[in-house]
Amino acid sequence: MSALVDSAPGYRARHTLPLRVEAVRQLKRRRTLVMGAVLAALPLVLIAAFAIGGTPDGRDNGRVSLMDTATASGANFAATCLFVSAGFLLVVPVALFHGDTVASEASWSSLRYLLAAPVPRTRLLWSKLAVALGFSAAAMLMLPLVALAAGTVAYGWGPLQLPTGGSLDTGGTLPRLALVVGFVFVSQLVTAGLAFWLSTKTDAPLGAVGGAVGLTIIGNVLDAVTALGGWREVLPAHWQFAWIDALQPQLEWTGMVKGAAVSVTYALVLFALAFRNFSRKDIVS
Repeated sequence: MSALVDSAPGYRARHTLPLRVEAVRQLKRRRTLVMGAVLAALPLVLIAAFAIGGTPDGRDNGRVSLMDTATASGANFAATCLFVSAGFLLVVPVALFHGDTVASEASWSSLRYLLAAPVPRTRLLWSKLAVALGFSAAAMLMLPLVALAAGTVAYGWGPLQLPTGGSLDTGGTLPRLALVVGFVFVSQLVTAGLAFWLSTKTDAPLGAVGGAVGLTIIGNVLDAVTALGGWREVLPAHWQFAWIDALQPQLEWTGMVKGAAVSVTYALVLFALAFRNFSRKDIVS
C-alpha cells in the first residue's frame, strides 16, 4: 500500500499535513486559549498583589532578591514574572502542547485516519513536534512581553535594577531579558521531550501531560537532596535558574552553557525515543 501511495502521480510526502494546517488546528483548541489567558493574567495578578500588599522590600533583613526589585521598573517586573513562573507554571504549557500531540489523536480515534490520508508517520510526528515547539516558544515570549508592557504602565520604564547592586542601562536590558527567555525555553526542552515521548506511548493525553509534569517535579525534588553532591549536575532541574547569571553586572555564561547542554542532550534522546516508538507503534484506534 505504501509503495502504491509513494508512486502516485503528484504525491509528495513533505506536502502532507502542512504546518499551517496543524498550527490552526492547535490554535483553535480550548486548552490553547485557556493557557494563553492564564499566562496573560499572571502579570495582572502580581500587579494587583503588589498594590494590595505594598512594595516588596528585603532590605530590612539585609538581603535583596529579584522579587524585592519587582516594582523598580517594567523590566524588573518582567524578570520577576519569569522567576516566579519558570519553576512550574511554564512547565505546564510545554507539557500540555507536547503531551497532547499524538495521544489526543489516538483518544479521538483519528490517528489512523491521518496516517491513511496518507501522512507518513515521520512527517506527522515532525509536524506535530514543530507546532508544539512553536506554541511553547510563544508561551515563553507571551508572559514576559505582557509583563513588560503591564509593568511599564504600572511602574514606568527604566534601567533593570540588579539584586546584587547596580543596574543595566536601557540599551542592555532587552538583550539580557531576551537571553533569559531563550535559556528558559531551552531548559524546558526536557519537559517537552518527556511529554512528547509519553504521548507516543499512551492514548490518554492527561497521562502524558501529567507524567511529564510529575517527572519534572521529581527532578526538582532530587535536586534539593544535597547529599547527592555532584550527581545533581546531571539533573536538568539543577540548572533551571542558571539564567540568574544573566542579571549580573558582568554576564556569566558557565552555568547557562552547562544547563543548556544537559537539557538539549536529554531532549534529543527523548525525541529520538518518541520517533522510534511511533515508527513501530501498532495504530489500532
